[in-house]
Amino acid sequence: MRAHRRRADGPSTVIDGLSSRTLAEITRLELTRNYLAPGGVGEAVRCWKDHVRQPRGALRRDDEYGNPHWICCGDPRAARALLDLAMRAMSRSGARELRRVVEGLDRER
Repeated sequence: MRAHRRRADGPSTVIDGLSSRTLAEITRLELTRNYLAPGGVGEAVRCWKDHVRQPRGALRRDDEYGNPHWICCGDPRAARALLDLAMRAMSRSGARELRRVVEGLDRER
């Protein structure tokens, strides 16, 4: 009997600046880790990129209790945390490539 594997029915991951080898590794991770969904790492990079390139506070509104509500793209703090998890699960060379992209965005902040 073969083990059940999740299929890549969702969006594929495309991240500028990453090699096809690293993108394939990310796709494998997204299919085998229960905390990742297909296309999740790419979506987290887009969310973090949107966050760091907007004026401070432009992507969120606080409710009457002071709790932030993210308007366009999800919670960028959760996206950044997911990127850290993904980098820890990747091979050294794959993590290095993704880290280079993410740290470039971090510097824009």
